[in-house]
Amino acid sequence: MSMRIGTPLIINLACTGVIPTRAMSPHVPLTHDEILADVATAIAQGVQIVHLHARDAESVQTSDPEPYGLLVSAIRALPGGRELVVGVTTSGRLENGFATRSRVLDLDGDAKPDMGSLTLSSLNFAQSASINAPATIRALAARMLERGIKPELEVFDAGMANFARVLLAEGLVKPPLYVNVLLGNIAGAQADLLQLSAILAALPPDCIVSVAGLGRYQLAANGLGLLAADGVRVGLEDNLWMDQGRTVPASNATLVDRICRLAEPLERPLMARAELRHRLGLSS
Repeated sequence: MSMRIGTPLIINLACTGVIPTRAMSPHVPLTHDEILADVATAIAQGVQIVHLHARDAESVQTSDPEPYGLLVSAIRALPGGRELVVGVTTSGRLENGFATRSRVLDLDGDAKPDMGSLTLSSLNFAQSASINAPATIRALAARMLERGIKPELEVFDAGMANFARVLLAEGLVKPPLYVNVLLGNIAGAQADLLQLSAILAALPPDCIVSVAGLGRYQLAANGLGLLAADGVRVGLEDNLWMDQGRTVPASNATLVDRICRLAEPLERPLMARAELRHRLGLSS
């Protein structure tokens, strides 16, 4: 595992997610306008990727493509929004069927996302499960390939890293792969060097890797990403607090700002968005 001191850094902002509610955090963006405002701030901070979850009128995660299309189009219209890499979820947390989860991948024009999330196995969280059958994973990968949407591969353990190799061998994903390694889940790899190293070793060559941490493990995992990966994933989807004692509520802006401040002494300037789009093979 090589250290990345002095190399350009990627920040992926996961701003909303499935679980956070207004009761959990006053800062979590749930409406169209709130998400758009947080994304505008993130662009000004230098963030290169945003990972979007839309909510319905009751603030529940939705797979309806319409609010995603409206969000993506509005983001494109922001200053700097054209170069931002915009990803949408195909989460299996609330719905596990291909037909429902794939609808967001059919958006077109300014509403079309650059990336779509693709979790590489089923897994348990603390109080719920994300169901991702092999056939569904393959079908989502095939639809993304057909639509020219880059998979945002989500890896929680070494077995999922191996499945990335399987999809690559089957021609369902194309290099370079973009991978989020998510650490600290109750039923996945933990936020330590040994477990991260095992996942990085299991991934196929030519991967662009960001490291995320769930809950109180976000800061430790992001620290590992700053040292040993291309970037980090950060945001209120994964963690609602600035401190381990859970006394200081976080916002997306404060979480991103902390990453930028930690990156400075490691001489990790933020990668230009145009350079990331080029590396990912995305059109400008």
